[in-house]
Amino acid sequence: MAAVSISPIKVGKIDDVQELRKAKSEIPDRFVRDKTERPTLDTSSIPSNDIPIIDLHKLSNGSEDEVLSELLQLTTACDEWGFFQVINHGIDLSLVEQTEELTKGFFMLPLAEKQKYAMVPGIVHGYGQAFVFSEDQKLDWCNMFALGLEPKSIRNPKLWPENPPKFSETVDLYSKEVRKLCQNLLKYIAMTLGLKEDVFAEMFGVAVQAIRMNYYPPCSRPDLVLGLSPHSDGSALTVLQESKGSSVGLQILKDDKWVSVKPIPNALVINIGDTIEVLTNGRYKSVEHRAVTHNEKDRLSIVTFYAPTYELEIGPLAELVEENNSCKYRRYTHGEYSENYLRNKLGKKSLDFAKIKTNNSN
Repeated sequence: MAAVSISPIKVGKIDDVQELRKAKSEIPDRFVRDKTERPTLDTSSIPSNDIPIIDLHKLSNGSEDEVLSELLQLTTACDEWGFFQVINHGIDLSLVEQTEELTKGFFMLPLAEKQKYAMVPGIVHGYGQAFVFSEDQKLDWCNMFALGLEPKSIRNPKLWPENPPKFSETVDLYSKEVRKLCQNLLKYIAMTLGLKEDVFAEMFGVAVQAIRMNYYPPCSRPDLVLGLSPHSDGSALTVLQESKGSSVGLQILKDDKWVSVKPIPNALVINIGDTIEVLTNGRYKSVEHRAVTHNEKDRLSIVTFYAPTYELEIGPLAELVEENNSCKYRRYTHGEYSENYLRNKLGKKSLDFAKIKTNNSN
């Protein structure tokens, strides 16, 4: 199956948030959220010791006790949070830093240079804003640049920039390392479920992988806008890298409250996507999250999405459907899900089309 396509509304210069910031313009109505959607801004965040931290080196090379301890921590992370941070992830820190620097360099290019790689109708890769379908839809205070990585059929060479120099080759190398990380994490997640450690690798085929780089310039009225609308991810796993010195922008919905997540230096933030929620029959749930802005600091994030091949038929694994936990989702292909996800505004309702309705359903 070819890359999933949609028909987004093309965003012009007037909607480019970096240009708005440079012009010191008032916040256009297009970005001002309804009162019920506006973020409650405070300086609090979940303490680092509350958000589960997984030491991948201990999982891979630790003693028996260390491995067991990390697996229990990973179980808690997936069961109760849907988010965790991974340290000692095995990706060379110099490569991480170089990817960050070159990504920031891309966003600092003149608008005309970036628009050489603009999203065009029918494609969600390139520079611009995705998930925009109408002229009256509220926009996020964010500029995005997205690239398809794997399989090769979803790559568009014309969208891979020549500037900054070495940007494309560095992103490619970084993405290969992140792919290995996702494969490792899925192996350990399978173990927390009592499954064969290679169950996801065998199932996923040539996994779909994409990268999206987000730049959030400072906003004079962060209380009126959102950097990124609330949503869950359609992936199996999502890997988030935040640039050093960025404002704290990621918020997750925990116990019906939006709480900020402060990244640990040199760690990567991982979250469960909708695909894992379905495969685990709802045991491990994807979590709604969003991004907020800051009035003085900018923020850069590099996000990798890792998901099954489009042809794979997905449904709850038989081992996780029990008498007291009946099947919650119908079967569908990942391509069918992706089309549904990309044809709707960001949100946590993308799985509604797959949920099996019961008398107790809301």
